[in-house]
Amino acid sequence: MEGNGPTAVHYQPASPPRDACVYSSCYCEENIWKLCEYIKNHDQYPLQECYAVFISNERKMIPIWKQQARPGDGPVIWDYHVVLLHVSSGGQSFIYDLDTVLPFPCPFDTYVEDAFKSDDDIHPQFRRKFRVIRADSYLKNFASDRSHMKDSSGNWREPPPPYPCIETGDSKMNLNDFISMDPEVGWGAVYTLSEFTHRFGSKNG
Repeated sequence: MEGNGPTAVHYQPASPPRDACVYSSCYCEENIWKLCEYIKNHDQYPLQECYAVFISNERKMIPIWKQQARPGDGPVIWDYHVVLLHVSSGGQSFIYDLDTVLPFPCPFDTYVEDAFKSDDDIHPQFRRKFRVIRADSYLKNFASDRSHMKDSSGNWREPPPPYPCIETGDSKMNLNDFISMDPEVGWGAVYTLSEFTHRFGSKNG
């Protein structure tokens, strides 16, 4: 594990090392689905302690710092991003982000402070919202035919993952319901940054 101070020393990661995780660039929703699947299949932690977290907003323009796509001081502006949240029974929460330069996993408070910073300094149209979905619900309900990653000519913008598309009995494509920050749509609960931090962080617990 990549250490991050004494509070993280006794925590055993729920995942393999970062470079051993299933990963396809620009398919964060599938990378996290595969991480949820791994946790389900390896009984180290109860699956109900874990959540998929979709980060986006109405404009689909969200700044996130400390991303591998831009490892310097500036943020990357994503249309959406997905991470895994583990609310450990040991009392501390951890974020798993396969695209960050921060530790993997990273203590929740450290990740929020370094990757999200504060809404106070961000124009309202760029403020992030968070759809938090229980991992078991995510595994059961998420579906993507990857059509969002094709251009108008049908060519891939980024190479697709090597395994088959994720689908359910009810759907082959419902990614937009997860990206949407309309609380009336889709699964899970939608939070502002302050609500998300208050709900899962230790500093405001």
